[in-house]
Amino acid sequence: MAQHSSAVPLATGLLTAAVLSGAAALVVLQSGCEEPGAYLERDGVIELVGGCLQPSDLPVVPQNPAEGDPLGIAP
Repeated sequence: MAQHSSAVPLATGLLTAAVLSGAAALVVLQSGCEEPGAYLERDGVIELVGGCLQPSDLPVVPQNPAEGDPLGIAP
């Protein structure tokens, strides 16, 4: 009897992992990105070239953080 009760959480975990993996794959396939991009090395720096991410998709970082505040978070 103890063997059956320990198999249920294992089966539930495996089923959950399979469902979440399938959902992730579906999201990627439905993202609508024709060219996913590639990481290339240029002048000793690795950068993402191509892809669906536009500069306007990224948050704006303050250019001059407040004095004494390395994270740029104002008190």
